[in-house]
Amino acid sequence: MTPEKALETAVKILDGQSAFARACGGDVKQQHVHYWLKVGKIPAEHCLAIERATKRKVTRYDLRPDVFGEPRRRHE
Repeated sequence: MTPEKALETAVKILDGQSAFARACGGDVKQQHVHYWLKVGKIPAEHCLAIERATKRKVTRYDLRPDVFGEPRRRHE
């Protein structure tokens, strides 16, 4: 999944841009989310909150692989 698609998916899972903004916490507004969708990138500091809010259906690795890299695999 591309970061752009991950962002769109997270917005859908959370039922819209306003709910997505609330999940980010702090002073994030719906207008910020609209802009992030337009540019296709979310600031890295919000990725963990979105990962938690989507119950890991969208992860930090999906949203910002340029920052977080590939997900770590557990040793078997």
